Amino acid sequence: MLRFKWPIYLLSVVFVLSCQKQQALQNGIWKGELTVAENKKAPFLFEVSNADSDAASVILMNGEERVKLDSVYFQSDTLVIPIAAYDAYIKGIISGDVIEGMFIKNYIENDPGVPFHATFGVKERFELAETSSNTPIDGKWDVLFVSEKGDTARNVGVFKSENNVVTGSVLTNSGDLRFLEGVYTESGVDLSAFGGLSPYLIEIRFTDDSTFNGKFYTTRGVTEIIGTKNDYAELADPYSLAKLKPGYSSLGFNLPNLEGQNISLKDERYQGKVVVISILGSWCPNCLDEMEFLAPWYDENKKRGVEIIGIAFERKNDFDYAKTALTRLKNRYGANYDILFGGEVGRESVANALPEVENFSSYPTTLFIDKKGEVRKIHTGFNGPATGLFYEEFMKDFNSLIDSLLSE
Repeated sequence: MLRFKWPIYLLSVVFVLSCQKQQALQNGIWKGELTVAENKKAPFLFEVSNADSDAASVILMNGEERVKLDSVYFQSDTLVIPIAAYDAYIKGIISGDVIEGMFIKNYIENDPGVPFHATFGVKERFELAETSSNTPIDGKWDVLFVSEKGDTARNVGVFKSENNVVTGSVLTNSGDLRFLEGVYTESGVDLSAFGGLSPYLIEIRFTDDSTFNGKFYTTRGVTEIIGTKNDYAELADPYSLAKLKPGYSSLGFNLPNLEGQNISLKDERYQGKVVVISILGSWCPNCLDEMEFLAPWYDENKKRGVEIIGIAFERKNDFDYAKTALTRLKNRYGANYDILFGGEVGRESVANALPEVENFSSYPTTLFIDKKGEVRKIHTGFNGPATGLFYEEFMKDFNSLIDSLLSE
């Protein structure tokens, strides 16, 4: 009987070794796809490094943006790619040059996930068209997002192209749609982005040299978009949207920092100084962009008599949950200023923590407070590095405003 067991044993060993080989994560470029509305696929590129070590990492690639995801590991035969910044992860089974799996958000109870597919060695985000549109998308566009109710929201698109590759972003008064990247198609442009939170897919079809129709796809649905070329396109003044309620000139919050100590503007640390208040959330990509700007700026300028306070609103009204998420955020960007916990994300929580503020509409919202403790300006939204000149203009205005308040 034993002589019959050896061939079976050897076949089992060969099968196991074969499976292990198939499960190997390969270093290099992969093309990923996440399913969005109407079963469309939002493509993105990512690079794997140190795949054969305990320090395996993944870098998400969108235009000039690079988002590094550490602590990649295997759970039995399942690859797990944590996305710590957004309390999410990608998991999948590797079979040769292909990964099949799901993108899952931890903060959503029993999240069914978004289907994920990846192929090794594919370096083109979109397949190139045999013939591409001759209409250039370079420059500024008025972009209208048309809701199902017929309401519209006016935004600004900024794009540039080189060797058939298109990059850019769409700016709103809340922030921007990150680093979009794509290609010309036969009749327009396809763009996508995935920085770890939500996949985006935009399909643009030119109607003539100065207008386009299109669709904006997310996992939640589809929005029609209309574009008109406009070299002078601009958003509403971000300093005109939120304001203090009549009769108020200062803020009276008293909220816990990550050590559980209550902080207010009456504390000695903030007396006689210019203070920047950032209303944020660790889940908010534009807030992360703002912190990436503010953290090194604070280290360079704090000796001038300026302070920063972050007031965060998180996915759960749970201090321990918020502490974990916000500590990770502080460490990621090296933010050496206080971040306070304001409560669960939502306008009601903001109204409870900051009852003096009227017309709050966006994370982040930034308040500028003078040496007397009075609110001088409120800036809604944040358009980051993906917006090019708009970002540079913001930095210039920010520094000019701080200089002005410090000189008083």
